[in-house]
Amino acid sequence: MGKFCEVCEKGLMHGNLVSHAHNLTHRTSAPNTQRVRVLVNGVPQRLNVCTRCLRSGKVQRAV
Repeated sequence: MGKFCEVCEKGLMHGNLVSHAHNLTHRTSAPNTQRVRVLVNGVPQRLNVCTRCLRSGKVQRAV
C-alpha cells in the first residue's frame, strides 16, 4: 500500500489522456507519498504521507 496517504487518505486518481483528435485512453496518477517518521499521540511511527500533508504541516515529524 505504498501510494496511499495515511493522513488525508488520498489514493490513486483516475482520468483520461486526451489526444489532439480527442481520443480518450484511461490513465491513473498516484500521489507523491513518502515513508516518514511522524509523531502520533507523542509516539513516533512510520507512515506513508503525501508531500502535500508534509508541506502544509498536517503532521509533526519525529526527530
